Amino acid sequence: MKLIMKFGGTSVQNAESVRRAVDIVYGRYSLQDRLLVVVSAKRGVTDRLITCAEGMVTSRDADEVAELVSYLLDGHLATLREVAPDFCEETSEIITRRIENLRDFLYAVYHLRELTVRSRDYIISFGERLNAPVISAALRQRGIPSMVLDGCEAGITTTANHGDAIALPAGEARIRARLEPILDHSVPVITGFMGCTEKGVVTTLGRSGSDYSATIIGAALQADEIWIWTDVDGIMTTDPRLVPEARVIPRISYIEVMELSYFGAKVMHSRSIEPAMQKGIPVRVKNTFNPEFPGTVIEGGELKESRVVKAITYIDKVAAITITGAQMVGRPGVARHIFSLLAEHQINVMMISQGSSEANISLIIEAHQVRTAMEALQPLKERCVFRDIAANEDVCAVAVVGSGMAGMAGTAGRTFSALGKAGINVMMISQGSSEVNISFVVRQEDGPRAVHVLHQEFELTKQELC
Repeated sequence: MKLIMKFGGTSVQNAESVRRAVDIVYGRYSLQDRLLVVVSAKRGVTDRLITCAEGMVTSRDADEVAELVSYLLDGHLATLREVAPDFCEETSEIITRRIENLRDFLYAVYHLRELTVRSRDYIISFGERLNAPVISAALRQRGIPSMVLDGCEAGITTTANHGDAIALPAGEARIRARLEPILDHSVPVITGFMGCTEKGVVTTLGRSGSDYSATIIGAALQADEIWIWTDVDGIMTTDPRLVPEARVIPRISYIEVMELSYFGAKVMHSRSIEPAMQKGIPVRVKNTFNPEFPGTVIEGGELKESRVVKAITYIDKVAAITITGAQMVGRPGVARHIFSLLAEHQINVMMISQGSSEANISLIIEAHQVRTAMEALQPLKERCVFRDIAANEDVCAVAVVGSGMAGMAGTAGRTFSALGKAGINVMMISQGSSEVNISFVVRQEDGPRAVHVLHQEFELTKQELC
């Protein structure tokens, strides 16, 4: 079996968790699987790198660099000494050299008082670059042949969209050429989260970047499965902080996961799912701290079951922008002007609703972008393209997700009937053409209650009946 295993930050944050991860890898290695490991930075390291890098632009002194260097060096070497004493000397040299490189780069940012997106990517890639050698040494300590490659060396080729790069198809051949021969005699440990442009410039892959690295590599190598190791038992029916009775979903489709991730669920990002979905490779989400639990399998095809709705999720840090005016009625191109301006200002529109009269358009965007959106659209108001524009930040978006809704009558009626009985007013409704998602907007204070009401209405606490 050709298997890609990705370990998240909490799964490799200290010596104990690293040993646990090595035990998991060894279990599959002993079965003679062909394995590849993708690792994240230790939990909290990337945030520290970002804070320090951005601070160097305005800081009056560079003491923070020395503090960061000490934190990184002490933390990684302490873990290394515990998990790989026989390989400590050679691996510590690698880590020390990389930290010195990082230190010099941060001092350059400090003296220049400039942090470009390209420099930022280079700096924040060091979390994975420092952690991967520790994991590889720990595998060798356990008797598993291993070597380290960063995302560039592994062949991950991306766009030049720094901070949120996308894998290019041209990279697949490079990945196969560089990694396939290694799998025959070693377990390579690849740094997640990073890749390179065609010109060799370091990029990072954005949210869930290490998951994305794993699926990019898995798709290129035509892996049998991709396993995402994290600190939860799998993908849940909703946030257990809102509904303690929430349970793990054993099987879910690619499209359902994409809808859930888009609407705030802390699961794999939709971009991370895409490479596996294109090649039809199953993805398992499993808990490093409870490895015997089967977790959640994400796969393609129609997952036939009696349950119509599979999960409920919501996003609370959003705002509603409402654009009104009779001027819009029958006037071609109004929506195009609105969305073009928002796109120019890098504002992501999460939901759209338009009245049949064409006299109003409602949009849901992230709350922190409200001011930018209002300023961006003001010229259209001044040109009388519409009469008024208003923002409401006292809202949240809720999504009901399930592939069983496609072609099934009555799901929307049941959803809004349950909300009505609970006295929850729905302010805006949207449904995608895929029919696996009904999303709506309610007041901020009603969001958690709406999730709880619908979780009960669709009996999501009960085990699935396949």
